Amino acid sequence: MEIQSNMLALADGNQMPQEGFGLYKVDDQETMNHAIKAAYEDGYRLFDTAQLYDNEAEVGQAFKDLNISRENIFVTTKVSEANQGYQSAIDSVKESLKKLQMDYVDLLLVHWPIQRAFFDTWRAFEELKKEGLTKSIGVSNFQIIHLQYLATKANEMPVVNQVELHPRLTQKPLLKYDEEHQIVTQAWSPLGRGAVLNIPELKEIAEKHGKSTAQIILRWHLQNGVSFIPKSVHSERIQQNADIYDFSLSTEEMKKIDDLNQYARTGREPELTYEYNHQY
Repeated sequence: MEIQSNMLALADGNQMPQEGFGLYKVDDQETMNHAIKAAYEDGYRLFDTAQLYDNEAEVGQAFKDLNISRENIFVTTKVSEANQGYQSAIDSVKESLKKLQMDYVDLLLVHWPIQRAFFDTWRAFEELKKEGLTKSIGVSNFQIIHLQYLATKANEMPVVNQVELHPRLTQKPLLKYDEEHQIVTQAWSPLGRGAVLNIPELKEIAEKHGKSTAQIILRWHLQNGVSFIPKSVHSERIQQNADIYDFSLSTEEMKKIDDLNQYARTGREPELTYEYNHQY
């Protein structure tokens, strides 16, 4: 197994790379081109952006500048809270596609659940998929309660749920729920924004395998069947994050990492975002 050939089957029949490349906070064109070039050369094929990141135009331009064929990549974008609602979501996705210089995205996500436009936004997503503007539809930052609520009116359910997930926030009940409902869980902040890299237990496991703590964490995600999108603009780290396919963690090591859970978020609480209709 290697990064380029490691794919997950989605419930709608499409496939998605298990390991992808996050583009949060990558902004100017030169940095974007450098990061995407390094990632592509190291085998990454999934590239994750969002309206909120304000870099879709740079992402699209990078693929053009680097002469990367559209058929060779899997592109995700997300609809921001401000653009949620039936017509506004549709209009905003068409605008995103213009910026990306693409006819479609591979995966379109609702960035955060919000009460104001919860069902209207999903109805728009179902329509956008019918129109061929996205191949797959999913959600981000949905907890079990939001998925259960969505199921009361949705014609088709999300195939991906992208959530904060790392050793200090293992989200085991949500992982189980997603798996039981054929939803692939994808980890944003898979390394806990760096806050988990110095945990002694992880350092110990890393030393044993001759790997970095970051590689141990990403391997943990891999063996959990979770998709994950580490981000970096440093060539060495981009390469290192892809170099996790030549070793495996034991059952005991996996459990040791699971046991590091402290329910600790680095990002927002989804239920509060839902209630306030924006990130608070």
